[in-house]
Amino acid sequence: MAKNNGEIDAEKSKKHIAIVSARISGVVACKHAREHGFNPIVFESSNGIGGVWSNSTIESTKLQTPKDFYQFSDIAWPESVTEDYIESYALQFNILPHIQFNSKVLTIDYYACEDDEGRLWGGTGQTFSP
Repeated sequence: MAKNNGEIDAEKSKKHIAIVSARISGVVACKHAREHGFNPIVFESSNGIGGVWSNSTIESTKLQTPKDFYQFSDIAWPESVTEDYIESYALQFNILPHIQFNSKVLTIDYYACEDDEGRLWGGTGQTFSP
């Protein structure tokens, strides 16, 4: 959220980013957006985070790959997997307040601006491919 000179980027903090799903990729996307000064909103259709990796399935889940390949790069997998690793991640990085639970996304519409040459522009300064 900070600029190079230490000031908060007020323009970015006003911009809302919609993220669909509070599964692993949605939780990480929310953290990344927050780190870059945006105000993300995560729409999750259920009442919890993590999808198939939630607490309700962790006891019956067996990995055939070392846990090191499944952990986040910025928080180690706990010694005991009885705690909810994804929820711990969300709590550590203050992601839960950005999640709207029981909010099912039914449709998404795409809106974009055209530049002087008729190319689509999505607000990043880069054009989208036709």
